[in-house]
This record gives sequence, structure tokens and C-alpha cells, in this order.
Amino acid sequence: MDPASIGKAVLLALVEGATEFIPVSSTGHQLLVGHFIGFHSPNNTFEVLIQLGAILAILLVYFRRLLAIATAVPSDPRARRFVLGILVAFLPAAIIGGLFSKLIKAYLFNPWIVCATLVAGGLVLLVIDDTDLEVKKKDVYDFTLPMDLKIGIFQCLAMIPGVSRSGATIVGAMLMGADKRSATEFSFYLAMPTMAGAFAKDLLDNYKYLSSNDVGLIVIGFVVSFVSALFVVRVLLDYVSRHGFWLFAWWRIIVGALGFAGLIILG
Repeated sequence: MDPASIGKAVLLALVEGATEFIPVSSTGHQLLVGHFIGFHSPNNTFEVLIQLGAILAILLVYFRRLLAIATAVPSDPRARRFVLGILVAFLPAAIIGGLFSKLIKAYLFNPWIVCATLVAGGLVLLVIDDTDLEVKKKDVYDFTLPMDLKIGIFQCLAMIPGVSRSGATIVGAMLMGADKRSATEFSFYLAMPTMAGAFAKDLLDNYKYLSSNDVGLIVIGFVVSFVSALFVVRVLLDYVSRHGFWLFAWWRIIVGALGFAGLIILG
């Protein structure tokens, strides 16, 4: 591993951890940054596998809550229904990702598509943030199974890089009647099986193509993404509850516009 490759891996991992749980698309940002700094991994495996760091960050932050849910499942019907709801919401992504992940990578992992979806998604967030949606649910435990399934279908939009997994699930939940805080919290919980599934699928498909150099960069990326994601998860819920999504919306629009300019000028 040469210093230049390590530096690029660290930069991309910082981007991953910082953007995974905010509605700006971590994959889209990684693809854009990777394009402009000249970083390439076999089948974009690096970008997917370093998500393990972000997964462990959210598991650490939510450890006590997850333990409480696990211990309550045998005796608490609400806890059982919540766990079932997360599995129901995960199901659409598991099916579509399992069937079409290779095609999605082959045809949609494109910086031009990323820029377009970043801008479009930013406009959607501005509209959602400014719309007085009816709030019916303020607790993730109160989400219904049909609501969970619809949120899971929204999550599938994020298979288009630049859309944002967290953004799609948060917007979907809010359209189903959730407030901003519970929509964001549900997105955190849903991220765990979704990202773990994507990690396992990508590792199974591509482990044979990884060199020792690739593995070393992935380990570095995992550690850096863990640290940066840990910070974001700790502050995001309170920020969204107080300020909404306008900052993330404008960030998407600006990054998408700068990306278009860079692609036109630099190629």
C-alpha cells in the first residue's frame, strides 16, 4: 500500500462515515470523490465493504436500546411487532438487491447519475421540509406493518446512487405520517440489517477478486468510517428534530452542481 492509496482510502472512509446516516447519499459522495481523485476498487467493493465501520458505530450507539429490545421480545408484544416491522421494511431491499445488485453497479454507478440524483433529492428534501405533513406517529414502536413495508419500498430507491438510503427512508416515513425524529430513528434501525446484508452480499460476490493490498485499504477504511460515523450518529437525531433537513438539501444541490461542473471541465 503506497501513501497515496492510503490517503485516498482515508478520505473516502471519512466521507462514508460522515454521510452514511444523513440524507445526502454516502455512496454518491464516495463515487464522486473517488472519480475526481482517481480511486478505483474492484466492482466498487471498497465503497460497500467499509460500511461495516458505520454499521458497528450505530450498533455501539444503540447497544443499550438493542439489548433492551432483545430482552423484551419474549414478553412484550410491542417489541416483537417492532422487530417484525424492521424485518418487513428490510424485505424489499433484500429481494431487489439480491436479484439486481450486479446490474445496478454496472449501469447506475455513474458520476453523472449521481450528480443528477443529488440535485433532485435536494429539491425533494426542500419540499418535504417546507410541507406541513400530518403527523400520526411519534414513536417507532407505533409504526404499523403496512407502514413499515411502504418505508422499505421507499428505501429501494436508494439503490440508485445519489438518492440516499437514509433520505429515502426518512422521506417515506414522513409521508406515511411519522414526525422527523421518529422517521430518522427508524432509518437508523433499518440501516442495520440493510447495510449488513449489502456488506455480506458484496463480500460473497467479490472476495475472490480482492488482493492483499485491497484488503489492507478496506481495513483502514473500516476504522476511519467507524470513527466518523460514530460522531454523526450521536448528534444527528437532535439536529434534525430542531432544524429539519434544509442544510442537507442545499448541501446535495451544491455538491451535485459542483459535480456537474467538474465533470464538464475535468471529465
